[in-house]
Amino acid sequence: MKRIHTIVLAVTALILALAAGAHAMPGEPLVDRVTHGYTDSNGVRIHHVSLGEGPLVVMLHGFPDYWYTWRHQMEALADNFKVVALDLRGYNRSDAPAGVEQYDMRLLVGDVAAVIRDFGNEKAIVCGHDWGGAIAWAFAMYNPGMTERLMICNLPHPNGIRRELANNPDQKRNSQYAYDFQEPDAHERLTAEGLAAWVTDDDARPKYIEAFKRSNFEAMLNYYRRNFPRPAPKPEPKPSDDVETAPPPSPPSAGPRVACPVLLIHGLDDKALLASGLNDTWEWLDSDLTIVTIPNAGHFVQHDASDLVTRTMIAWLQR
Repeated sequence: MKRIHTIVLAVTALILALAAGAHAMPGEPLVDRVTHGYTDSNGVRIHHVSLGEGPLVVMLHGFPDYWYTWRHQMEALADNFKVVALDLRGYNRSDAPAGVEQYDMRLLVGDVAAVIRDFGNEKAIVCGHDWGGAIAWAFAMYNPGMTERLMICNLPHPNGIRRELANNPDQKRNSQYAYDFQEPDAHERLTAEGLAAWVTDDDARPKYIEAFKRSNFEAMLNYYRRNFPRPAPKPEPKPSDDVETAPPPSPPSAGPRVACPVLLIHGLDDKALLASGLNDTWEWLDSDLTIVTIPNAGHFVQHDASDLVTRTMIAWLQR
């Protein structure tokens, strides 16, 4: 397996973030201070919340999650930015159109573009985690003029994921859950309480359960059915086991190069998306790349290391 190459933030940037001091927490809860709204995306209503004023930052959650995943980052970024966190289609208060084709990446990218335009902007800083990260990567590839900067949490570049699924047995094994989600009746085995099991914050968990009860489980899994690579068919048996065969080639790179600066934050304890997928990310970008890996943080790095993730984002955006 390739060695993981890590590009860390400059020490001065981290010192700048630490020197900013702790963010003053208002007495009123975040859920009572955000502004709720809806954007029409070709007939699909996308729910979002916003906080703050300034350059637009659009934040996209993953599975299983909703806008509230960004609560720690929203509190701090709202000092200098207008932060808009979406409920992806199928989640919480957003519409859940029927049919797996309604979750094609092209439409998910279109939802983000519709929200940016709805706020009167021509471009935005886009931030995503997990499936939100996949959408953010695709948005930057196909809408470069609308993407000022890109921040990704625990979602390697699509080319890195494709390569690891093709060649890394550990990644293939750890992705079995995604293949299971592609089964037609997989959503019938999900519950709101089960989906919220990863939430360690005792105050947040009831909010997650309520949000998941409003969500559509079939829609959630349609992201996997429509967009996640299906396992390769098993090769036909050879006439002789004595003939050596070459390993399968890596799949070709897909999608245009990313033109904007990119910040990649990855919790190294992520078992679903291994950090080896970060290798060679710089080969698919035309601008600068900053990679920050965080030991002892898992897939939901924005929760597991919320303070470091927030400070890193602020330092990087202030460069």
